[in-house]
Amino acid sequence: MDRAPGLSVRLKLTLSYAGFLMVAGALLLAAVWLFLLRYVPDRAMLINPDDMPGNGVFPVRSALLDVFAPRAAAVLAFLLVFGLVGGWVLAGRMLAPLTRITEATRLATNGSLSHRIRLPGRKDEFRELADAFDTMLVRLEAHVAEQQRFAANASHELRTPLAISKALLDVARTDPNRDTGELIDRLHAVNTRAIALTETLLLLSRADQRSFTRDHVDLSLLAEECTETLLPLAEKHGVTIETSGDITPTIGSPALLLQLTTNLVHNAIVHNLPEQGTVWVRTGVHSKTAVLTVENTGEQLTPQQVSTLTEPFQRGTERIHTDQAGVGLGLTIVRTITHAHDGTLTLTPRPAGGIRITVELPAISPHTDR
Repeated sequence: MDRAPGLSVRLKLTLSYAGFLMVAGALLLAAVWLFLLRYVPDRAMLINPDDMPGNGVFPVRSALLDVFAPRAAAVLAFLLVFGLVGGWVLAGRMLAPLTRITEATRLATNGSLSHRIRLPGRKDEFRELADAFDTMLVRLEAHVAEQQRFAANASHELRTPLAISKALLDVARTDPNRDTGELIDRLHAVNTRAIALTETLLLLSRADQRSFTRDHVDLSLLAEECTETLLPLAEKHGVTIETSGDITPTIGSPALLLQLTTNLVHNAIVHNLPEQGTVWVRTGVHSKTAVLTVENTGEQLTPQQVSTLTEPFQRGTERIHTDQAGVGLGLTIVRTITHAHDGTLTLTPRPAGGIRITVELPAISPHTDR
């Protein structure tokens, strides 16, 4: 966007430097006049040759002014030129970092997020501003790349059930004698998956925008609720769930935090040992933070594998397949909800196999008025 007409900052600084220099010179000359010339008599005085060596007339004020005024004017003119030239150079040097920052901002506005200022020199205000801007660009570039990957993966996941539905409908249209009951069952399953994926994407958008009402929540109660709900699934997979912890008060959306807890426990059940697996769900308050920990047994995972689990549509190090349960957004939802509640999410592989997931949220006093 073009700058509005007017004086540039560099010119304003130049005029300010020159103006201050002129004022300082004028004050200095005024001080000379007040404290020196005022003591010079304004009438001629004859010097007695008997009292002082040399003969002549003592200079009067008017004579000194005739000599002093032109030279004072010349000094002021020199100060003006020196102030303008020196001020222009100094202002240019001072504003040079700002010019680099402005250019980087224009590049970022045009979509180039890979550019970095990397301002050299000592640690001053401009250096701090440039470093902060570089940090913002790094985070923004990572966020945009993540959003692009998410959009591409979501498009792929949504396209798959739609393509399957289209194929089933084509089969039903070209083969009227085919058993429609089987086709309807398959269409129902595919449609259910597409609806689940769409609702999950809407939940992610809601959590990411923080468009929810905050209320007092006890994470221990949410852990008990989701454990009771998922107990049949745990029994089906031969997994034992152990729940422990004290009252863990925090503030946030009860629905979103229940979804977070449910996703963690569900993943811990599904991704466990084939038989005799265990899931530990613990809650507690540590160092003014409400902590929810979900831990399970399972296969050995490396830190590199664990770091990819919160990526959309990921399971371990491989992208999910559409024939598997879920939509591959469980831990992505957990991460988004955690960040929306100003919390931190930590994933750590267990030495014996499995994973430990810790959610830390701001804690509140259980006796705080609602």
